Amino acid sequence: MRETKFRHVYGPVPSRRLGRSLGIDLVPFKTCTYDCIYCQLGRTTHKTIKRREYVAVEEVLAELERKLGAGSAPDYISLAGSGEPTLNLGIGDLIGRIKDLTQIPVAVLTNGSLLWTPEVREALLDADLVLPSLDAGDESLFQYVNRPHKAIAFDRMVDGIAEFTRRFKGRVWLEVFLLASVTGIPAEAAKIAERIRRIRPAQVQLNTVSRPPAEEFAFPLSPDRMRALKGFFSGQVDLVHGKRGWVTHGSKLNKAGEADILALLSRRPCTADGIAQGLGIRMIEALKLLETLCASGKLNTVIEGGRCFYTATGRKHTSRA
Repeated sequence: MRETKFRHVYGPVPSRRLGRSLGIDLVPFKTCTYDCIYCQLGRTTHKTIKRREYVAVEEVLAELERKLGAGSAPDYISLAGSGEPTLNLGIGDLIGRIKDLTQIPVAVLTNGSLLWTPEVREALLDADLVLPSLDAGDESLFQYVNRPHKAIAFDRMVDGIAEFTRRFKGRVWLEVFLLASVTGIPAEAAKIAERIRRIRPAQVQLNTVSRPPAEEFAFPLSPDRMRALKGFFSGQVDLVHGKRGWVTHGSKLNKAGEADILALLSRRPCTADGIAQGLGIRMIEALKLLETLCASGKLNTVIEGGRCFYTATGRKHTSRA
């Protein structure tokens, strides 16, 4: 069978925050500034802060044009994927070129670790929505949860997110990932909330583990605990965990094959119904394709929270045999 038709564009993915999100991958697998213990992609294999053109903008645009012409329009075009997208030097140029190509809004899913640099802040200014993260309220837990590159200091990182939010004309939704017995306790939630009051995002999105994490000691919070901790955060606060990232509007069915499923699952674990909804295909078709891919050894399955997630072989989590 041929390699995936698309090297950099994948999905659409069923996103709990963005609906049907068409992903663009701008860096090689697990090239990141962090090595978060909860990451659904597993441990970081290339931790760096060096920015370069990991993926050519022209290649991405050519794939994007083909993808947009082949199916129903997604809710967002999302710069995300297999690592930290702001590590790609061409991200600012790409955002502008996408805006020239389509009216579909552009979202950037970033850990926010490089927003302390003026060039990264400048590069994201033309996006419609930026979704950075803040998973700790002090340096100690920042090191424990995010395991950042040694050049990234906690206070400077927070200052960078705050400065970007002040200048940005679009919306900033700040994700806070809470972990049981770590940041998911009142004292630590209060520390994070205090930092967020300086950042002043349009929305705070509270999340916890829902897919297989990089480390087995990254435990989720219960829905009741998430609701209880919500009270520490001011402004508009949304509980992301437990939401279904399915299509809520009518959209025509698309054509998808094994290559499309492999492209999606190489970036994130997903359930069968998530694959069907994200790619816009019937459930029975998704199940047939998954059965074939599992039988040929191209997919693994992982049980997390009572649900079966599929992952591409070679992308399995290092802590899960």
